[in-house]
Amino acid sequence: MACEGTMYDWSGIYFQKAVHASKDVVTLGYVVYMIAMATGRFIGDKLVGRFGVMKMLKASGVMIFTGLLLSAVLPYPVTAGIGFMCTGLGVSCVVPLVFSIAGKSKAMGTGPAIAAISTVGYVGFLIVPPLIGYISHTAGLRWAFALMAVLGILMSLMVVRIQQENAAHASSSR
Repeated sequence: MACEGTMYDWSGIYFQKAVHASKDVVTLGYVVYMIAMATGRFIGDKLVGRFGVMKMLKASGVMIFTGLLLSAVLPYPVTAGIGFMCTGLGVSCVVPLVFSIAGKSKAMGTGPAIAAISTVGYVGFLIVPPLIGYISHTAGLRWAFALMAVLGILMSLMVVRIQQENAAHASSSR
């Protein structure tokens, strides 16, 4: 949700200040991002059914990383637009999948698990966009977006770690 909040609050500003797009193109980044996110949400269930939750979460992190890094490294209207499209596709399934996982938690009840995930998610949604503003003020908007890209790849690495722990736990239970 931190990435979603950042894209909602900063995509137009990014196209204006980092991409130096014309006034006619400034909203393009946000529109491309939103269309990609909506498309990803519509097809996400089918992809999860085909590839599984963990593979989708790993792929989502890679898409977020790729999209934001592409936008930060090559801040031109076409490349930033493609980057925002990748980011939208990457972000699209994360929140629904994480809520679904929380709802199936065996470690805590469904209600508390979803409440915990909601709290952490909304804190990220509210706190990270202002932090992006602070980082962009001190280091530049491109660096702030590059930092968000790193968070995408960290998400993928966390999924790999969870898979390894689950596999180790399953083998020790035998």
